[in-house]
Amino acid sequence: MNVMRGENFNQLIPPQAKADMLSVLSFMENLGDELENSSELFASTTNLRITMHLIRGHLEGRLTTMTSLIGASRAPYATANRRIKDMQEAGLIDQRPRTVTGKSFSLHPSVQLLDQWTQLTSRVQRLASSQFGGAAAAETSDYYFGGSYLSAKSIPPMEVLSEPLKLAGGLRVLVHGDPTFMVMDNLKRQFEQTIGTQIHQRAFSIDRLREETVRNANRKSSNYDIIAVDLPWVGGFAEENVLMPLDEVMDIARIDPSDFHTAGWQAAHWGGRAYGIPAQTTPELLFYRKDFFAQAGLEPPRTTQDLLNAAKALHDPQRGLHGIAWNAARGTALGHTVLMTLADFGQPILDLTPNAGGYETQHLANRDYRFTIDTPAGLQAAEFLRELLKYSPPDILSMSWYERIRPYAAGRITMAYGYTLLAPYFELDDASPAKDQTGYLPHPAGPNGAPIAPVGGYVMGIPANLPKERVAAAVEALLVFTSPTAQKLYVQNGSRTNPRYSVGSDPDVRRLSPIFEAVDGMSWRDELQFWPRPPIPEINDIIQICGEEFHDMLRGIISPQDALRRAQEKADATLQPPT
Repeated sequence: MNVMRGENFNQLIPPQAKADMLSVLSFMENLGDELENSSELFASTTNLRITMHLIRGHLEGRLTTMTSLIGASRAPYATANRRIKDMQEAGLIDQRPRTVTGKSFSLHPSVQLLDQWTQLTSRVQRLASSQFGGAAAAETSDYYFGGSYLSAKSIPPMEVLSEPLKLAGGLRVLVHGDPTFMVMDNLKRQFEQTIGTQIHQRAFSIDRLREETVRNANRKSSNYDIIAVDLPWVGGFAEENVLMPLDEVMDIARIDPSDFHTAGWQAAHWGGRAYGIPAQTTPELLFYRKDFFAQAGLEPPRTTQDLLNAAKALHDPQRGLHGIAWNAARGTALGHTVLMTLADFGQPILDLTPNAGGYETQHLANRDYRFTIDTPAGLQAAEFLRELLKYSPPDILSMSWYERIRPYAAGRITMAYGYTLLAPYFELDDASPAKDQTGYLPHPAGPNGAPIAPVGGYVMGIPANLPKERVAAAVEALLVFTSPTAQKLYVQNGSRTNPRYSVGSDPDVRRLSPIFEAVDGMSWRDELQFWPRPPIPEINDIIQICGEEFHDMLRGIISPQDALRRAQEKADATLQPPT
């Protein structure tokens, strides 16, 4: 399905900050008009008129030309032209060509000018509040301006590229239809202004996204410049030449690898080479209602037995309240749950070598692994899933990614396993009983496991069959989309995923949700792990096999032992060479 495009696009700064800046801008424009009308001696300066026109154009997503800027200055042509040149030399105005010849160009406020205007907005608001609105209003304005926006620890606004990208027909992007990529699409006009070309984005459900990516790889020439890839697909797409190794087309140091959550960055690799840049690092966590737990005198669950005890205590179907929701729909959804539950009980899906942080995954490309499903830990995991059924909604076996979160957001579920990207369903909904009442935990551990937060999400990469003349521009666009400034922007406009430490520690970001501090803590404690869903070429088949066999088990058609045996046999068959 195509992502919905909002009529009113968001900006490169927080929505409230944008509103405040526009409010102060209108106030200063109106004040200037009033002064001018009372006496010509009180006219606004040419530089101020030029600045206000530039800032308004930037905030409203309109390109500013030399002609329009001279007109807005209300000064004679020669005077206005000279002032604009002076501001360019001072580094306050950026110029970007709109044509190959460079004779036609657009003008943009530089980061320096945006910084100065933001600080001015803060001071005007504080002065007005102090003089006319009292101390309370001044305290409120501190949230965006006096506190941290554009301060030393804050990530600055996005800056337009010095040269527009040259891509015939515009930039073509293939993504997953989830909340983060929907935010990206809503910001499309702003990214178009940043990179200097049109953006055409298509979005699909997870299974259709994989189908379209494989179909695109079989074309002589890629229909897309950039594609979003689910983390477990990386190895298969690398082996099948679906993705281009990034070190062939760019300097990896430009990405700043150390800024990414370790698990998310490692998951983008196959055979020691990066095949994408993390666009979303979204671990699956346990969401739980802090108010329900407090009322029942329960502690947050740390083990699988704690979780079952809490689910039983809070499960009350007669009141329309259920203990827990999870991915249990047949196929892809339940398959992911099976792999993660195995990991909760200390059992990887492969015979990986243990290490200090969990399990060794650097040598998966050697393909010398075997599947480990039918094991004692596997039986514990299967029996745990059967126990969860007792405290789940009656339609749990058809619940998948979104279906498990919607009833949680509506207040009908006390706990839910869910990716952080789904948190906006309740964090941004003022009507949700779960808003401001949700706690975030790694998966509770089984007897032989440790608390982990299995990493999900997407990398963005370059198709291997992209025409050579488009590759350089695609790389530049990829760097823009995955930059700290872009990642902060996604969060400020509703996303709850973040692959970078710098974004998670940004004070503006931390104010928006406790989820970022929680995930950062898990990362530093080595609880963020991607080994539960290793990016091997067979992983899609394994997920489907587990999702079908365990679904039959949960329906009571086969026993846990039979489900494990059948899943093991079918998984082993995927490793056999074709006849």
